[in-house]
Formats: sequence, structure tokens, C-alpha cells
Amino acid sequence: MCGICGTYDFVRARPAERELLERMNAALVHRGPDGHGCHLDGPVGLAARRLAVIDIEHGDQPMLAADGLVCVVHNGEILNHLELRAGLEREGVRFRTRCDTEVLLHLYLRDGPEFVSQLRGMFALALWDRRGQRLLLARDRFGIKPLYYELGGGRLTFASELKALLCLPSFSRELDREALHAYLAFNSIPAPLTIFGAARKLPAGHLLVCGPSGATVTRFARPAPAARSKLRREHAAVLQEELRERLRDSVKAHLLADVPVGVLLSGGVDSSLLTALASHASPRRVSTFSIGFRERSFNELELARQVARRYGTDHHELVISPQIAELLPKLVEAFDEPFADSSAVPTYLVSQLAAQHVKVVLSGEGGDELFGGYETYVADQLAPWVGPAASRLAPLAELLPSSSGRVSFDYRAKRFARAAALPPLERHHGWKEIFSAGERERLLRAEWRSPTADPLAPWRLRFAETTGAPLLARLQDVDLGIYLADDLLVKTDRMSMAHSLEARVPYLDPVLAEFALALPTGLKVRGPSKKRLLRAAARPLIPASILHARKRGFSIPAAAWLRGELKPLAHEVLSPSRLRAEGYFEPQVVAQLLEDHCARRADYSRQLWGLISFSLWVEQVQRTAAAAQG
Repeated sequence: MCGICGTYDFVRARPAERELLERMNAALVHRGPDGHGCHLDGPVGLAARRLAVIDIEHGDQPMLAADGLVCVVHNGEILNHLELRAGLEREGVRFRTRCDTEVLLHLYLRDGPEFVSQLRGMFALALWDRRGQRLLLARDRFGIKPLYYELGGGRLTFASELKALLCLPSFSRELDREALHAYLAFNSIPAPLTIFGAARKLPAGHLLVCGPSGATVTRFARPAPAARSKLRREHAAVLQEELRERLRDSVKAHLLADVPVGVLLSGGVDSSLLTALASHASPRRVSTFSIGFRERSFNELELARQVARRYGTDHHELVISPQIAELLPKLVEAFDEPFADSSAVPTYLVSQLAAQHVKVVLSGEGGDELFGGYETYVADQLAPWVGPAASRLAPLAELLPSSSGRVSFDYRAKRFARAAALPPLERHHGWKEIFSAGERERLLRAEWRSPTADPLAPWRLRFAETTGAPLLARLQDVDLGIYLADDLLVKTDRMSMAHSLEARVPYLDPVLAEFALALPTGLKVRGPSKKRLLRAAARPLIPASILHARKRGFSIPAAAWLRGELKPLAHEVLSPSRLRAEGYFEPQVVAQLLEDHCARRADYSRQLWGLISFSLWVEQVQRTAAAAQG
């Protein structure tokens, strides 16, 4: 695991600048405090920060082929590197290290750019081939590891995080209007957009190849739901055993490391199942880490303790009442661009706790998207039957008073009623949407409005690619490719790497995902029952109290905080004078949101969290820009 960065002047072929490369690399020190290196080869410079996990003594990067003509930097872990290595050795290849990075070099030398399609695991990599004057960038099929780039003026610059690109003296900090609208719609920014017009994210499963004639971006992998005719039809008991076996295999592969590996244990089905399987597979006693809150409805520590006791883990937990006003700027700094999923708070804190004991943890991202764990999937199934009636009841739902608890019935009832009668994709989006199109137009200052902005466009494109699959599977696929990739995985990567902690996600093993993507709807969601096959497969392994518990998610009491300890910060950061100085939002619209939330007329915690995060981000960008100018 590490951070990577580099530059390629592919038009004028000017020599790479070591000082710039080292400055970019230093910005990524938190991703790899165990070592660093740079490689300059004419117009190309590659650099890496290393978090030593496998072959600690010999896995330094950048790594060169024996003849020095090919060089690679790599962020991630290749789960099948031992299998790939064995195949190469049978063909006569001799290895100098035990690390997975060297496997990448030899695969490329044998197969060319197509080698990336053989990789099982999480990765973002850059490979320079001097022979063809070709630089390759690639990102794993689910987007577990990040990769940003700037392409302009005949130069390609890339990095694991935006903060390294901000080291470029010429980098434009002009905001991307489309990205701003997407942020307000989702509280995150989907690939390929970034908040800056000058930078882009390489999408999941894509390959960028750059040479003297320019750059091209192509897709090399696209996990997709199976068509109706190809769905698995075996008896449920057979599928349960196959699922357990695939999960065992994935967890075993994700435990491969020369350092201890722990589990982030939330007390839900996904992380509890990972803990059970890791305890069976690990030669060491497994460490588990849990976070709880003083607010009882948000506290899952007792469920986590049940799993820890059952498997005798080395369990660590923390009941938190964070100094949230002091913590929020740290989160903003870690994300580099506006990001407002409030579950970043517990993710940051549990990563901080885990990093005191281990270098690697397993995390449960992907289980909900693949196996049908969200309540919105129940709503998707229910809406065709009750949509028109729910729509008629929407005015009554709007009269419900706002609560601060986890259940937040009023919020869900209002969202369901507003969207229930819409077409499937728009309905699914409506239950997740932060600011609607009309709300964005009222919120934004005139110069940032855009009636043509369509944050739903990436959803439509992805949805259109899965015609022929069951409807629920198509909606899950949208979540898998956008919400998971551009929100949950971003959160997990940044919050763990802020503490130099590697987070691995066994549910996103391609071998396991392939199985999940071929399941019929009834084995995922039926009536109010979610994750039906996964729960059945987990029954012998985890307590019944967890199997039958209501899904809580890794959430925080944001609504209550914004009416309590976070209220002073909200009023300060969202004050009319500050908003006018920033120039993005209409102060009176924001003031009304804040007033209505604090008066319990509505739950605007998601909207306010997003606005606060954005304002803190603007402050940070202005501060770093001023520092760069001296």
C-alpha cells in the first residue's frame, strides 16, 4: 500500500523536475510513511510513498525491470500475485523479491497493457515503458484505490490524491460547475469529475495510455449484473454453501500480509461475518475495532462485543463524544475536495483506533450493494404497488415533525412519498438526493446556477448498460458503480490512509462479486427482508441477534449534533457574511435551512453537513493557495 505520483511531458519531452516530484511525493507521506523513492527517465518522473505490508525488506518503489527500461509504481494489493508469479516462474521468469509489485512488471513485459485485466485485488498503478515512450495508468475494477490526473499543455500529471496535484505551480483552482452541482445532489463528486476543472479521476476499471501522440482512456473491466436468462437457479442450500466458500477464499486472500491484520467490526452482518471468517483463517489472534456513541440509538457496541466474545478476538472499542468542531477541518483536509458523507466521522475515529495496533484492516464495504442490504431496495420493490397512493399522501408526510434519532421516520416517509410515483431510476435517486434541481437553483448564486446541469447523467449511462438484467439488480449496479465507488470507497480510503492504515474490502473480490451479480432478486430482497442469501449463509457463523437486527449503518447523530454541540460552528461557518464573501450560496436560503432544522420543522442535517463541509473546504483551499504564493 502506498501513494503514487508522477509526470510525463509527452509533447516537448522536457526532463522531469525532481524537486517538483519530491514535493508531490511529500504531500502523500501519510499514505506511506515507511519509505519513499523517485525515478526520473527523461520526460517521465515516477514517485511513491510506501506503507510496508508484504516483503518489507525488498518491496521499495519505484521498481524497475532488470534492463531498466520499464518502471512501475503501485498502490494496493494484488490478491492473486502468488498464482500469477507461479505461472511466470514456470515460463522461466526469475524474481528478485516476494512482493506483488514485481509481478506487475513481468506481466506487462509478457502481455502488454492487457495485463491489468488479469489482476484480482485493489490497485492504482502507473507504468512507464521507455521502449515505446508510453505511460500507463490503471485503476481496479471497483475503484477501491484512487487515481487523479491533470492532462493539459502537453503534460500528464497524476497522483493518488488531489493534494499532490495542487503542488503544481500551474494548476488551476477554478471550480468545475458540473462537479459543484453533483456535490450538492449527492454530497460527493462522481468520477471522472473533480471539484477542479483542471483535474479528473480515472474511473474504476479504466486504463489511460499516454504517448507522444496524446492520451486515450479505455475501460478494461466492467462488473455487471447477469441477464435474466443467466441468473443462478440452484437450490438455496447449494448457493449458501458456495457463498460461504467464496467468502472464505476472499477473506483468506485478504489476510495475506507480513504484518498483523485486524477487522473494523461495526456489529452489522457484513463486518461480523468477516470477523468470523478471519478468525477461522488467521494463524494469529484477530484484532477487532469498534466505535460507539453516547446516544443509545446509534450505539452498536454490544452487538460487536457478542462477535468478539464468540471468536475470542483482541477487541478494542471506543465510546466517543468527539470534539466535532475540531475534527471536521481534519476530515476536510483528508478529502481534498468537498465530501459530506457524515459517516466519515466514525470511519476516521475507528481507523485512528486501529492504527495504534495494526497496519491492515478488513472492512465491509460492498456487501450492501452486492447482496441487497439497503432499505431503498425494499422501497424499490414496494413503490410500483403503492407509489400513486404514497404520492397522494405526500402533503401529509410533509407535516411530520422532525426527529433526531437514527430511525428518522419522518425523513424516510417524506422521501418515499415524494419519489414513489417517479420512474425507477429517478425514484431510486430521489430517495438519496440531497438538493433537488430546483433547490440547487435557489441555493446557488446566479453565476453558479446551471439549468442544464444534470448530476443524474452518470446514473442514466450506467443504468442503460444493464438492459436485460432484473430491475433491482440494475439499481444495485448503479449504486455499485457510483455511490460505492465515489462515496463509500473514497471515505474508507481517505479516512484509513489519514492514519497510514491499509483498509481491504473482501466483499469486492471479483470472484465473490461475480457470484453476487448472478443472484436472482428473491435471494437478495423479498418484502421487508434484505440480504436474504447472505444472512442465510451467515447463520451458522454469527449470533442470531445480529442476523435479525435492524440495519443501522455506520452513521452518526448528525441531526442532534446540529441542534446541539455543532450548532455554534454551523452558525459561524454558514453566517451570511461568510457566505457572501465565498460567493457560492444565497445566504438567506442557507439561513432558512438552518433555522428550520434547529426548530425541528425538518431534518436538514444532510444538507447542512454538506454546506458546512463545503465552506470549510473553501477556507482550506484559500489558505493553501495563499501559502503557496508565499
